[in-house]
Amino acid sequence: MILEIEKIKNVWHDLKDILSVPHTDKQYKKIVKVLDELIDEVGNDEKHQLAPLLETVGNLIEEYENDHYIQPNAEPIEILKYLMQEKNLTQKDLAILGSQGVVSEILNGKRELNVRQIKALADKFKISPSAFI
Repeated sequence: MILEIEKIKNVWHDLKDILSVPHTDKQYKKIVKVLDELIDEVGNDEKHQLAPLLETVGNLIEEYENDHYIQPNAEPIEILKYLMQEKNLTQKDLAILGSQGVVSEILNGKRELNVRQIKALADKFKISPSAFI
């Protein structure tokens, strides 16, 4: 076990900013950028060697958001519908998700959002991808 701790000590300086709970907005923004990069790298591949890191970083972000933002107890699709209503958007305005049929299936709960769609929505609405996970 001591060997494991020594290994961790050797790399901790490089990892501490992404494996620690963010306490400031600056730290939060940095870790969200890391999450975006991990999503790009890992995609939907649950067997990717960085998939556990993606999950861990997502959990850290979620913890920060739960402490610092009012979180509606809503499913991702409900959040999307709310954002659409707030921005006066229609299904046609969500072409970033795919065809109008795909958008309809997503909004009706017949299809889940994939990683690409989650990233596109996060970019469009300028919010954390974790809102759609």
